[in-house]
Amino acid sequence: MHALHYWFKIVLSVLLCFTLSLSLCATAWAVPTSAGLIAALPGGNPVKDPEALLRLALPIDNQPVRDVQADLEDIANQLRGKQWGKIKGDISKASRTINSRRDKILTSVPEGNQAQAESLIAEIQARLPALKEAAEAEDVEKVSQARSQLLNQIGELEALMIEKFPFEVPAEYSNLPQLKGRATVVMETDKGKITLVADGYSAPVTAGNFVDLVQRGFYDGLEFTRVEEFYVVQAGDPPGSDDGFVDPATGKYRTIPLEILVKGDDKPTYGTTLEAAGRYLDKPVLPFSAYGAVAMARPDDDPNGASSQFFFFPFEADLTPAGLNLLDGRYAVFGYVVDGQEVLGQLKLGDKIKSAKVVQGTENLVQPQAA
Repeated sequence: MHALHYWFKIVLSVLLCFTLSLSLCATAWAVPTSAGLIAALPGGNPVKDPEALLRLALPIDNQPVRDVQADLEDIANQLRGKQWGKIKGDISKASRTINSRRDKILTSVPEGNQAQAESLIAEIQARLPALKEAAEAEDVEKVSQARSQLLNQIGELEALMIEKFPFEVPAEYSNLPQLKGRATVVMETDKGKITLVADGYSAPVTAGNFVDLVQRGFYDGLEFTRVEEFYVVQAGDPPGSDDGFVDPATGKYRTIPLEILVKGDDKPTYGTTLEAAGRYLDKPVLPFSAYGAVAMARPDDDPNGASSQFFFFPFEADLTPAGLNLLDGRYAVFGYVVDGQEVLGQLKLGDKIKSAKVVQGTENLVQPQAA
């Protein structure tokens, strides 16, 4: 009975994702059989935590710090089943790595960030015993809180390892704003605040376009024009226009290319879906597996037609098959909601974005040079 329920959820997930993909873009799509879909499902659990996805998306190459992160991330899976032996094992492994491989971790940190990194490592080392103590007491709440604090510090440590932006955006997009790093945006809506992080490391043009529009006040006062449970919460369509943002500098609608960074690639793929590129099994660095993924909407049959309309994806994560989502590779995720996820479930058609503000990372927005 449990197996039947599991496969039912998978098939339902595929059908919902397929329906959404058709409704967001009318590009022809050959529907595989349900048997083919099930046979193709990869194993493992998708990462559903938006902050974990953002940590994993940082362009760094340091195995020890990633090992510590993986051990701490894994505790969330073990907490659900109260597998205290495995939790204690993860904590012990993380402690051994941070203590024995400290120097190896620091080799990836630029000289100017060394002092701050050393301080963070010391704080992490000091916090781990409290996590172990909470696990020994089998206190779920304290373990969860201590783990979250440690992972925040791990994320800060990993961010210190980034010395420069990891790739060059193609020159043909130099006329567009680019986010060379990350920015945090707070949206005040009729139902409450939503905080999202835009990731320019993975989608500099897409995130840059969005953050630039936020900076301009473009979204202030706009309505949510589409709200469908489990599907999409969409906004960014200015009244009287079906196109998007008109750049006052040119008098023309600004459009941006589809931009998707695949795991293992040095830079994003531009102007095509992964399906059209024949990369059916490749996985984006920023997938739709987290509740509150933020992506650009686009016109039918035009991967390069996105402008100002964006959508939150409030899909039920338990229905998302591991590593298989029909939206991945077809739409450009550029960030995640990190606070206020509950607001997404309360928004109704016609509710408004009262204001949107960049509260962190404005220095990472690079405007195009004047001609």
